[in-house]
Amino acid sequence: MREGILVRGRGGIYTAREADGAEYTLRAKKKFRRQRLTPLVGDRVLFTPGQGEDEHGWVEEILPRVSAFVRPPAANVTMMVIVTAPEPEPDYLLIDRMLVTVRRAGMKALILVNKRELDPKLEEIMTRQYRGAEAAVFGLSALGGEGVDRLPGLLKGETACFSGQSGVGKSTLINALLDINTETGEISRKIARGKNTTRHVELFTLKSLSVMDTPGFSLFTISDETEDPVKLREYYPEFRPYLGLCRFDPCYHDREPGCRVTQAVREGDIDPDRHERYTRLLMEQRERWRNRYD
Repeated sequence: MREGILVRGRGGIYTAREADGAEYTLRAKKKFRRQRLTPLVGDRVLFTPGQGEDEHGWVEEILPRVSAFVRPPAANVTMMVIVTAPEPEPDYLLIDRMLVTVRRAGMKALILVNKRELDPKLEEIMTRQYRGAEAAVFGLSALGGEGVDRLPGLLKGETACFSGQSGVGKSTLINALLDINTETGEISRKIARGKNTTRHVELFTLKSLSVMDTPGFSLFTISDETEDPVKLREYYPEFRPYLGLCRFDPCYHDREPGCRVTQAVREGDIDPDRHERYTRLLMEQRERWRNRYD
């Protein structure tokens, strides 16, 4: 058997790439279905190649994963790069959901504000929103080239998954970063969404960079639907300085009297919009927790 990494997967057909760059077309063995295990782009696998030019080989084993996502379907990601832009208008609740998932997986996060030329103030707004969230905010322009040269230093040594809403310019950024041509699309003026954009996860590698392009989406589901809602607070690094200082324990940092987090919000140390969205996610999690046995 040989070892490689899955760089593409479409309709049950996978492409594995060996260290020397050779690629092989594979299918997954039926045992994975019985194990309820689906190969994901980014998986390190053991495989047997096909015997002839037109014959596919087989994924034999999926090696242990560092991380795994359902949406976007990707494995062994070490950094989530959340791409935003002035157009389409940023969905902050989506960004917060992504950051929760990133924290659960123990990964790093980077927020890119693309198309900076359309609204230079957006980077400042996002920096204020996510101060203390351990997710650096960085403005740039994929089309104009401004700031793109700093990206390799930020991504070196990581397997970075580019994610975000459709039309924010993920594929254009990857094109500029790696000097390749992925499928890209424009913004539809009528609906402010991307068209003809990436439809599948794909892994690109060049020198020390390893980057995944993903389809754009406007929904992001927190993977563990039945997790105790009190754990949500653990995924907000800006709450950490107030650990153990609230009147009640556990404190949900919602409407409890004597909560140091809500006091920090009132005093301006935590962004109020960021906290308001936290309470919305908390309400969703509480509802799922109540209905977990239905």
